[in-house]
Amino acid sequence: MPPVAQAQMDPHEHHRMMAPVSAPMDPSAHNHDVGPAGSTYDLRWIDGMVQHHTGALRMSEFVFDIGVPGVGSLGKAIWRDQAQELKAMGQWRKAWFPDAPVYPVVLKTGGDPNAMADLTRMSSAQIQAMQMMASTPTRTNRVTWFLEGMLQHHGGALIMAHDALKKSSNPTIRRLAINIIVAQRKEIIQIRKMLQHDGLNKPEYYQYDKPFALG
Repeated sequence: MPPVAQAQMDPHEHHRMMAPVSAPMDPSAHNHDVGPAGSTYDLRWIDGMVQHHTGALRMSEFVFDIGVPGVGSLGKAIWRDQAQELKAMGQWRKAWFPDAPVYPVVLKTGGDPNAMADLTRMSSAQIQAMQMMASTPTRTNRVTWFLEGMLQHHGGALIMAHDALKKSSNPTIRRLAINIIVAQRKEIIQIRKMLQHDGLNKPEYYQYDKPFALG
């Protein structure tokens, strides 16, 4: 659980909390590829996105009631929206893949994307890569850690959503992918404005602009 924030915080504390974040925003550091199209693609994509959303929930909890204008409410909105999507994906998984293992799966190296037998348990390293929670914030850098980290995290979701639009024929998965792109694009723009307000406007904040288009 996140550290408890003070009930009241000086508005100027926002700027003092904008300490540098140690983890670079490098999309290549996280593998969001769930493999080729096939009859098990939707299962693999759901399992990957469930872990990804789980990471977003964990990140958001660090800024609940932080006392910084806009940041806590954004964290709660992200938590609420992605928790709802997590619940839906869990229901779809049970309905569509009743014979799938209860644990999250990935395709074996060189495996047949149409064969359930070629799926294997997602490793702890793969789960960590999907959740994108390799670090935790300090009390003094929580705002920047959350905002910059969520920019990167949303970028990973955009990559996965576009992958689903290319490889999945399931209308429900495709609809969720479009919803993710639209919602998280909007939040990326909102986060960039928050960072700009505090004098931060790095080139890497714009690295995910290309996947915004739905064409």
